[in-house]
Amino acid sequence: MSSVILTTSPTFATIGGLSERIAADGYELVRFAQAEAGYLDALARSEFLVAGLPAVDAETIAAAPRLKGVLKHGVGLDSIDIGAASQAGIPVTSTPGANAQAVAEMALGAIFALSRNTVAGHATVTQGGWERRRGREVSGRTLGILGFGQIGQRLARMARGVGMQVFAHDAYPNLAAAKEIGVEFVPFDTLLGRADHLSLHLSGGPTSTRLIGPQAFARMKAGACLLNFARGSIVDLDALAHALGSGHLGGAALDAFVQEPPDTSHAVFAMPNTLFSPHSGADTAESIQRMGEMVFEDIQTLAQGNRPERTVNQADLS
Repeated sequence: MSSVILTTSPTFATIGGLSERIAADGYELVRFAQAEAGYLDALARSEFLVAGLPAVDAETIAAAPRLKGVLKHGVGLDSIDIGAASQAGIPVTSTPGANAQAVAEMALGAIFALSRNTVAGHATVTQGGWERRRGREVSGRTLGILGFGQIGQRLARMARGVGMQVFAHDAYPNLAAAKEIGVEFVPFDTLLGRADHLSLHLSGGPTSTRLIGPQAFARMKAGACLLNFARGSIVDLDALAHALGSGHLGGAALDAFVQEPPDTSHAVFAMPNTLFSPHSGADTAESIQRMGEMVFEDIQTLAQGNRPERTVNQADLS
């Protein structure tokens, strides 16, 4: 009987011939959205779970007695109950750095789009108008990066390359990388007050839930723009809508939401100079291929009875 790989990621093994390699190596690849009928039956016979956005909780793990590993097709682990996996003796892996370039490029693109009112300009032309809106050049402006991991560092390099001044804040600052790129670490409140564009690159979890809320928006400079290509839970959408509606903020770009798809009746979706995308920051052909290769490499390691180097709960496994 072939080993079953169950994936809830819609993009895993969809590029670069990976699905053919998986089949050639004797694995059966099964695709499911968690809510679909038959998911639990498939889970019960699966040895590897390649996790997309749907939660992997204690109930999920309990329903998979043959499971040898939970492999995140991405980097955000907030949707996986790592404690429950550890208790069951199941390694959890992720793909650090695989999507860093893709997310950083999209964030930089959003900075340009918000600075030049690109969305509004597109809309006025397609609707038969010709309303020109004066923007601001990106060069000389200040970028604040909250979370200076691999994505934050990539974005910082790009932003420095187009003439932006870059500040960052991180609970565990990488001083060597900051010095090399030309980034200054500052306290959280200082970052909020200096940034013309504040870009969020934190992992999710209780410590960052609604971190960017009424108090944070009040500390941001007038006309600043917010970019969230991290986790929807970090931003208080009600407070963001108020900050945009009052004119205190100049714009926002959101790629992640607490509920996905989001409820578009929320006031934030009617705000001017906003840019929304369907959690697609990592969706490039190159990123998807890198993530898939890393996941399958770790599956092969687990299948051989070994533990991948990318195991995030290494210390909690006996």
